[in-house]
Amino acid sequence: MEEGMMDLYSSIKERFTLPDVDLRTYSPLALAFLGDGVFEILIRTLIVGEGNLGAGNLHGYSAHIVKASSQRQLLEAVEEELTEEETDIYRRGRNAKSPTRSKNASMADYRIATGYEVLLGYLYLQGKQDRIFELVDLGLRRTGLWRRRS
Repeated sequence: MEEGMMDLYSSIKERFTLPDVDLRTYSPLALAFLGDGVFEILIRTLIVGEGNLGAGNLHGYSAHIVKASSQRQLLEAVEEELTEEETDIYRRGRNAKSPTRSKNASMADYRIATGYEVLLGYLYLQGKQDRIFELVDLGLRRTGLWRRRS
């Protein structure tokens, strides 16, 4: 297992005595829920790492990157780099039937973003932190959604 996020997952699991669960039993929407949080903390860490900003700026930068249309861009920028397994996981998430609909995104953006979040959640539970970082970094560079301010 990798250091970092897997340590966080392992620590949470150990501290709160969570049972071992077969990843294949998680619903796509449960993986998306987790992947959304993983992506959010990664992006927030990048933004805060650039230096102190006002709360409005922090939220604005984060919201621009984590919105569904941006997640679609990120996924499309790295789609050719996905392994067969990752592509299957993404498609499973993209095709999941959600009981809710985004107010601020097209259905296509929303479904692709859900697939992206499912992939990130799945990789997180597998302890593949470096792969998460690789895909997000590559997507951010290819789309230009993130530029260092310094």
